Amino acid sequence: MSNSLLQLFAEVESLSSVPDVKVTGIVLDSREVEPGNLFIALLGGQVDGHIYIDDAIDRGAAAIVGTENPPEGMQNYIQVADARVALAGLSAAFYDHPSRNLSLVGITGTDGKTTTANMIFRILQESGIQSGMITTVNAQIGEEALDTGFHVTTPEAPDVHRYLALMESQGLTHAVLETTSHGLAQERVGAVEFDYSVVTNITHEHLDYHGTYEDYRAAKGRLFTVLADDGVAILNRDDQSYEYLAEVSGGRQISYGRHPDADLRAENIRHSPIGLRFTAIGAGLNMEVECQLLGEFNVSNGLAALATTVFGMGLSPDLALAGIASLETVPGRMEVIDMGQRFTAIVDFAHTPNALENAVKTARLLTDKRVITVFGSAGLRDREKRRLMTESSVQLADLTVLTAEDPRTESLDEILSEMASGAQNQGGIEGENFWRVTDRGEAISFALDQAKEGDVVLVLGKGHEQSMCFEEIEYPWDDRTALEASLSAALELEGPEMPYLPTQASA
Repeated sequence: MSNSLLQLFAEVESLSSVPDVKVTGIVLDSREVEPGNLFIALLGGQVDGHIYIDDAIDRGAAAIVGTENPPEGMQNYIQVADARVALAGLSAAFYDHPSRNLSLVGITGTDGKTTTANMIFRILQESGIQSGMITTVNAQIGEEALDTGFHVTTPEAPDVHRYLALMESQGLTHAVLETTSHGLAQERVGAVEFDYSVVTNITHEHLDYHGTYEDYRAAKGRLFTVLADDGVAILNRDDQSYEYLAEVSGGRQISYGRHPDADLRAENIRHSPIGLRFTAIGAGLNMEVECQLLGEFNVSNGLAALATTVFGMGLSPDLALAGIASLETVPGRMEVIDMGQRFTAIVDFAHTPNALENAVKTARLLTDKRVITVFGSAGLRDREKRRLMTESSVQLADLTVLTAEDPRTESLDEILSEMASGAQNQGGIEGENFWRVTDRGEAISFALDQAKEGDVVLVLGKGHEQSMCFEEIEYPWDDRTALEASLSAALELEGPEMPYLPTQASA
């Protein structure tokens, strides 16, 4: 694929200094530059892409886009006011605006995005609609699943538009795109034209990046401000974000929740160890929902999916219900690991105070015995979560095991110390109802050693993720593999080896 840079910019920004050269691709990592590529120098929080311009040129970049003044004597350098806006617009133009030809659902929220996206995707499939999906887990294009990386949330703009273009080229008509607050604030979904904007909830998260809850909420709200007049906003009537999003949203609005004024509401909720059931009522419909997923929060996720597809798209209620019922699991979301042990072991992505609270409450529905949690808190991220999550665990669970979770360049001991303070704030006693175990594999094994018949062990925070970051190195890691390794060793069964982490030597 090759495009004229002059023509691409004509669709994005009016500049007089754009050279008429052909570009074969758009990249923002100089190490990925191939001959003929356009290199976008982004000014990030930790890395300034301008320092890699020479490397990009050496690798054959046809042109450079940046925000700084052009280096002396450099040819084919285009200076822009905002490189991320330019990156999004140029990416959309390069792939010929694929989102215009897809019926596109954007989903944002603190928790529940991936599950809701999977529910909507299943409903579309059950309805016979050719569709794709991009989530934190993978990109699903028809029957093909593409890995989007170790710690990817919303992919960067060139990848988003490339995936959408691939969907369009394969004859798909609908797509579901999970959108994070970082992805929205950083224009990773810039120039994407959404037909449906969905919110799950907006609770405490990412204040290290956004600063305040209001700024965090505003970042997610961008998904709703870009809706066209004929777009549809799907809002959570129970969430604290409702009034704000209802005010800023364009297009038609549909609300869901337990609130009596919700357009689609849930009643008669029943939980069991094999899933949940509830009645969804609204607009003259009375739908009996069966879901194989565990947890009270999946009532809200299910309502969001039904509001989008049945109320928003006008799809068959029966097919929508069949789609939700067919979803057996979402990777790393309340995923049960059963190797014949006499207690329940679950891996979940819960890495926020709200998600941890919901996970423990769900575990309480599964047992009248004890609930044991294992989790950490990421380095270089929202520090207040460390205290809040630990306080919630000590309040709601019986035993809490604190451990590593992507400490990055921060001191793991200091992170665990902050978390331990949260436990002590709620009367936690170290060595009695909470522990610090530095190595995550050892922490999982320790928790399993404490478990008795009928207990529930929750391994939280990593979910589907495939790596753990220490310093600046990503070590292969999967909580599900680690849990299987520990269980197989305890049960004297064949199983995987415990993945290596640098903390093992000091464990």
